[in-house]
Amino acid sequence: MTATHRIIGIVGSYRKDGTIDTAVTAVLAAAQAAGAETHKIYLQDQHIEFCTNCRACLQQPGPQRGKCVLHDDMAAILDQLDAADGLVLGAPVNFGNVNALTQRFVERCVCYGYWPWGQKAPSARQSQMTKRAVLVSSSAAPGFLARWLTSVTKTLQQLATLLGAKPIGTLWIGMIDPQAAQLSPRVQRRAQKLGQRLATT
Repeated sequence: MTATHRIIGIVGSYRKDGTIDTAVTAVLAAAQAAGAETHKIYLQDQHIEFCTNCRACLQQPGPQRGKCVLHDDMAAILDQLDAADGLVLGAPVNFGNVNALTQRFVERCVCYGYWPWGQKAPSARQSQMTKRAVLVSSSAAPGFLARWLTSVTKTLQQLATLLGAKPIGTLWIGMIDPQAAQLSPRVQRRAQKLGQRLATT
């Protein structure tokens, strides 16, 4: 009997029920319909301190992520992501990159690297991508422009890599209306396809 996939969605938007939240929910719903167990985390509801760049977490050897000196909700969040089979990482475009809330989360994921004092460059603690990830973003500009003219895709790809996940697709919603979060039929079909792939690969 095949084990049930566990898929976790991260909503980095400031708006609940906004475009990012709606899109992440659509991907998770498709994964759940395909038999996966799903869970969603709103970053704005979590206590996440700013990384102080002390590099303490980078000094600890071994394949497991380094332990952060800060005491907040980050370790509990990462425990859930470590136990997941798939991730849905959602964040909006803000000034050419992910918004500040998501960037704070990304910076705290530095604990998945290893960079002891005296070593010239950092290295990854694990090279194998054991998870799969879907990347979700939205922009006021047309999607085909924002996707290539901003750093959001690259940042979300880096986040997925830090979390040990290989991106299998991107869901980008352009020309958004902040007052209307309804997804177009095309975007809904794309979300369904990506959710199904997360649940079955």
